[in-house]
Amino acid sequence: MSLFSWTLHGSGSSIKAGEVVLPEERLTWPRTIGIGIQHIVAMFGATFLVPILTGLPPTTTLFFSGIGTALFLLITRNKLPSYLGSSFAFLAPIAAAVTKGGMAVALGGVVATGVLLAVVGLIVNQFGIGWVNWLLPPVVTGSIVMIIGLNLAGAAKGNFQKGPLVAIVTLVAVALIGAVTKGFINRISIFGGVVVGYVFGIMHGDVKFDTFKAAKWVAMPHFTSPSFKMSAIVLFLPVVLVLMAENVGHIKAVSAMTGRNLDDQIGKALFADGVATTLAGVGGGSGTTTYAENIGTMAATKIYSTAAYWVAAAGAILLSLSPKFGAILSATPVGVLGGVGVVLYGMIAVLGAKIWIENRVNFSISTNLIVVATTLIIGTADMSWTRGSYTFTGIVNGTLFAVIGYRVLTALAKSAGNPTD
Repeated sequence: MSLFSWTLHGSGSSIKAGEVVLPEERLTWPRTIGIGIQHIVAMFGATFLVPILTGLPPTTTLFFSGIGTALFLLITRNKLPSYLGSSFAFLAPIAAAVTKGGMAVALGGVVATGVLLAVVGLIVNQFGIGWVNWLLPPVVTGSIVMIIGLNLAGAAKGNFQKGPLVAIVTLVAVALIGAVTKGFINRISIFGGVVVGYVFGIMHGDVKFDTFKAAKWVAMPHFTSPSFKMSAIVLFLPVVLVLMAENVGHIKAVSAMTGRNLDDQIGKALFADGVATTLAGVGGGSGTTTYAENIGTMAATKIYSTAAYWVAAAGAILLSLSPKFGAILSATPVGVLGGVGVVLYGMIAVLGAKIWIENRVNFSISTNLIVVATTLIIGTADMSWTRGSYTFTGIVNGTLFAVIGYRVLTALAKSAGNPTD
């Protein structure tokens, strides 16, 4: 079967109770295009926030998310439905790297992350996933994800205080949309809050449209070349571990929903995300990851067709070709970023706790408790260590303690005859 041919599911117009549209199937093209547009909406709220929060060009990031999604589908041979959007794991290291040498240096870190992730994918293809599970048990991955969110609390506070009224309106809007709506609207409550905050910012006089007026309707995105500084690249090493965990989690979720064992796709998925992230960094976009927002869309519609993701990829690329669209995003008031940052960064931290809960991490075991407690304080307080031109931030130090400390303490506990799981 050709890579770009899908079997029509039934009549192509409906899905019977208990059935799902599998990755190699599709509905009629009008319906498939509609589902693809829904995937664009689902990913958009989170994907555009990363460039807005980091200072990267929004249209460039959107462009590379579309290109990355297409590459992901090609490399996995349409067996794994996924959209590659901006990863929040890059927020803290990009902010830290910018202070070391500007955005070009931060992009060098993105490129390095992508290359390392691609190499991990090749290793998984060769040797399997067992070593990844050994290196990154849930107690470790949950800790790393949590400190990435908590480490950004200061950034959220800074933006919040620069526009407190708009920030409060945005925060309240996110909370109310999340509390009173259902279904798809509920899942994009952060995006909805940003829209409300943006509109309020216009009314409050916080939005300047000078850039929008000067921007062209159609043009290529702005591309920026990376530069490489090892002291900045070190800051991005924890992101590789987070992207590994996110990709594996995505595949496990799709496997559960489609009733298929997709473990043989893990190596390809890691490699594909690595290639997409590398390409984004080379051109000036943010690193990518598989998107949980789109998993929610698939779960709601029961449609796992990769044809819809090709539509989403093409749509993202088309949107990225409008500088006016990018100018609207870039004009987002700083108060909106503060309000949404409070929720967003907190949500990242809560995802770490979710990993612990779902995997039933036992905190009555002394080793687990010490690793988590120490990692959280190191990462949240941003306990840094400088050696020459290298600064190891709280996230890097916390990650190192979580990964190495867990293995060392577990080995010692076993040798002493103490419980470890």
